[in-house]
Amino acid sequence: MPAFARSSDWRGAEFAGADLRGTRFVEADLSGVVMRGVEVAGADIDAPFLFDGKSSLLVNGVDVVPLVEAELNRRFPGRAGRRAGDPDGLRAAWAALERTWAATLESAAAMPADLLDASAGGEWSFAQTLRHLVLATDMWLGRAVLEIKQPFHAIGLADADTEAGSLDMSVFTTAAPSYSEVLEVRAGRVAMVREFLASVTSGELAATRKNPHDPGHPETTLSCLHVILNEEWEHHRYAVRDLDTIEAAAGGSMEG
Repeated sequence: MPAFARSSDWRGAEFAGADLRGTRFVEADLSGVVMRGVEVAGADIDAPFLFDGKSSLLVNGVDVVPLVEAELNRRFPGRAGRRAGDPDGLRAAWAALERTWAATLESAAAMPADLLDASAGGEWSFAQTLRHLVLATDMWLGRAVLEIKQPFHAIGLADADTEAGSLDMSVFTTAAPSYSEVLEVRAGRVAMVREFLASVTSGELAATRKNPHDPGHPETTLSCLHVILNEEWEHHRYAVRDLDTIEAAAGGSMEG
């Protein structure tokens, strides 16, 4: 399959009568794309930033963003609380998230261990997802909110954009840690957020903080916590999606 790297060469282009069946768009900017008279049977869109700001996605003239939002909230009880704006709401949101992850970790524990390191379609494995969430907590709570100079645990896992930024990658291990170590570190980071929220005040939520990726862009403690909550819910969605795919494929292999 031909591969096209990051480029703006296709911006404003027109594809008329083009056969794009089976094409995969990864981290591509498709904002403002117009499709007319297209065949989209079996198309699969995953857009984690769909719910940011005033985004819209029109399908046959209908904005489906509110419909997708409502369905995800139905599938994942507690997800609707990720935008809570007061201390009590944030504590309740985190408690719901902890319950959700606890159930998922219990299900994962019943799976063959090798499946937790398996990838579905090139996505992160379940263990890698947990490592990334360790990094997200260290980035947005440790560095941004608590202003710890070096908040990162060595097993944290960064995405490509973060690696290309100002993050010093030398603090991270290049060897894959054991799953038991991942669980231990992850549990510690979950507790760190819980303990911070236990005593946070409305005044502290309004305090100005620096964006850990772009220090010139101001954040608040609340906006940083919202990033953590969004990261948690989005990566949980990815994780259960991919575990289902991996488990189904493993079951088919055993039957074959």
